[in-house]
Amino acid sequence: MNNFELERLINQTLNITTFHDYAPNGLQVQGRDEVKKIITGVTACQALLEKAIEKNADAILVHHGYFWKGEDQRLIGMKGRRIKALMMNDINLYAYHLPLDSHPELGNNIQLAKRLGLQNIQPFENNPTCLLVRGELSPALSPQALQARLAERLQRNPLVSFDNAPTVIKTVGICTGGGQDFITDAIAQGCDAFVTGEVSERTIHSAREDGINFYAAGHHATERYGIKALGKWLAQHYGFDVEFVDIDNPA
Repeated sequence: MNNFELERLINQTLNITTFHDYAPNGLQVQGRDEVKKIITGVTACQALLEKAIEKNADAILVHHGYFWKGEDQRLIGMKGRRIKALMMNDINLYAYHLPLDSHPELGNNIQLAKRLGLQNIQPFENNPTCLLVRGELSPALSPQALQARLAERLQRNPLVSFDNAPTVIKTVGICTGGGQDFITDAIAQGCDAFVTGEVSERTIHSAREDGINFYAAGHHATERYGIKALGKWLAQHYGFDVEFVDIDNPA
């Protein structure tokens, strides 16, 4: 498929025009015209670029790309090396941030909710785009049992806070990545637990004082599954040769 046709396909599928994002969504660096082999990953780090070069990929598709608001615009240092590697090897770079978090089928939040075995998954009432979702555990779990499930299914032992929180978890709120401040929304929605990627110092105080079980399971670990789902969808429906490469990150 032509590289710009692929961009239009994904843009339309993820409905990118509905989002005001922190970085451009879509084709960020133009490479060769024809795309057959795609490497997917969470972040367009140098290690992922090198894997794509090694595998002679036509394109890289990620959740975290480049050109974030407020960053240095100059192509020097780490950023310069990354862009140079893409351009010298004629590789397209596609990146999708909030549209991939929020997609009702392929998105990071929905995919993590399914991976945790949640049922009746719905967007939060105040955020119908699925940027935040909630679902039910059946049967209900103890806080420790949900911690063990997260550790087993994400290969990452989460940082947790159980103080003054329900001892039985039925309803779980989710916002992957750096969604820790949405804990207030989870509390307002009556969730027994809130799962996200990162944690701030203030988050633990919110969890303790408002009585909710809190889990920070890693930004990278909670956001593997949207990009994997998008790559699988492209392979199944359009015949691309897609390979997910996990460049692990403990954060």
